[in-house]
Amino acid sequence: MNIVGVAACVAGIAHTYIAKKKLVQAAQKAGHNIQMETQGTIGVEDELTSENIKNADIVVLAVDIQIKGKERFEGKKIIEIPTEVAVHSPTALIKKMEEIVGK
Repeated sequence: MNIVGVAACVAGIAHTYIAKKKLVQAAQKAGHNIQMETQGTIGVEDELTSENIKNADIVVLAVDIQIKGKERFEGKKIIEIPTEVAVHSPTALIKKMEEIVGK
C-alpha cells in the first residue's frame, strides 16, 4: 500500500515529528511505502509531490490544526486523526488503513 500524509500539531514541534516517525516505522514494519510531510514552526518539510499523492492508496492526516494544501488530496481516501492517535497507536492506525484500502 502507498501511504502519504501530513503531520501537524498545535505547537508544531514535538508531536508533529513523533507522529511522523511512529507512522513511518509502523508502515514500513507492515511492508508499506509511506511519505510524510510535516507542517510545523519551521514551515513545511518533506513536502509531498503531486506524483506522491497521485500514487497514494490512502492519505493520513495526523493533525491538530488546519493544514495548508488540504485540497491536494481531493478524490483520495483520507483518514484524519489527532497526532496523539499516531503517536500512541500507529500500528492500529496502519491496520485501519489496510481495512479501508482493502490491502
